[in-house]
Amino acid sequence: MIRIVLADDHPVVREGLRAMLSAESDLEVVADASSGPQAEALAAELRPDIVLMDLRMPGMDGIRATTAILAARPGARVLALTTFDDDDHLYPALAAGMCGFLVKDASPGDLLDGIRRAAAGDRPFSPEVLGRLVDTAVAARAQPSRPA
Repeated sequence: MIRIVLADDHPVVREGLRAMLSAESDLEVVADASSGPQAEALAAELRPDIVLMDLRMPGMDGIRATTAILAARPGARVLALTTFDDDDHLYPALAAGMCGFLVKDASPGDLLDGIRRAAAGDRPFSPEVLGRLVDTAVAARAQPSRPA
């Protein structure tokens, strides 16, 4: 059973995610949080397999909450689920230690797959985000080295 804490400041999003995830026999939503501090406290108390984390929340955003969660429990798996797929959100999320980055327009099947992959130790990314990361990495490798 994959135990999940949902962290999103929108009640309708949390309820929709809870309904979708609870319909799966291998997934259990153990709690939901409406803010970063609440997500941090629930992650410490319940030690879920996955924290599904929105990036923009009141009190403490998802990036700062992830930093705090991973400082207390370095092995925790925090997976971004956000509407913001731009680099200004992507790179800070990854630098904070998030194990993957999914956008909220993902299909239910892709979201479920991403959660399962994250719980198994993989690093799931929405296809468009992964494509940008690969393009950036390829472009960086193609740049000629500068002498030291």
